[in-house]
Amino acid sequence: MAAFPTPLRLGLFAIALLGIWLPFALPLFLIFRHDPNLTTILTMGLLAILFIVLLHFWGQYVCREPRIFKHYGLELSRRNGIDLLNGLSIGLLLTFALFALMAGLGWVQFQSASNLGQTIAEGFLSALGIGFAEELVFRGWLLDELERDYSPKTALWTDALAYATLHFLKPISEVIRTLPQFPGLIILGLALVWAKRSRRGRLGITIGLHAGLVWGYYILNIGQILRYTNRVSDWITGVDGNPVAGGMGILFISVLALWARSLQGETG
Repeated sequence: MAAFPTPLRLGLFAIALLGIWLPFALPLFLIFRHDPNLTTILTMGLLAILFIVLLHFWGQYVCREPRIFKHYGLELSRRNGIDLLNGLSIGLLLTFALFALMAGLGWVQFQSASNLGQTIAEGFLSALGIGFAEELVFRGWLLDELERDYSPKTALWTDALAYATLHFLKPISEVIRTLPQFPGLIILGLALVWAKRSRRGRLGITIGLHAGLVWGYYILNIGQILRYTNRVSDWITGVDGNPVAGGMGILFISVLALWARSLQGETG
């Protein structure tokens, strides 16, 4: 199977994962159908666990990598821990800087929040979980599969396009309405691949950056700290308040991407 073309390997992995997940997920959908939030938590949590388990066997029997998670960049080391903290700080500060600028321009206003401590704690855990899961999938497993058969440049762009496309699986009306998000996700995908490569393949920096961006937005959005003044189009501030789906957010993500790309030259 290791000699199969990349699209076939990816397809077989997806089929295997769905084949294992669906027999457990379908009963959960039926049992908890009256509580969509709980259903989503249980089924997606199960999918994440099964994905990690399947990766272990994939690494052993397909990739012939006995330490597949370290190969993907998940190593328990001081350097990776520092990368994680640095990425978290950068992502958080970038998000706050974006909204501070928009507040200065009069496009958003800050307001007091209740239960801010709880929001910060919940946001941190959620962001870290999302960052870990998505980076393991896209900058870990998928990028590694692509780099086995394709050039670094092809793998880079394919990974970024896959990342954006899989986040854009929704009705065509929603695709059109949230269209600015697509280039934003591509640029973010490029930035995260460059960041990983700048750290010799370690995932700490990408998990941190991803989690920091999500955490900052969670604090401001769920904490109800932001109020949009509607002075400009949401294609500038972000459709549905999502900064990646607006011109200003894309500008800031582009700065992040340029910074991440420049790091590759520093590390060789």
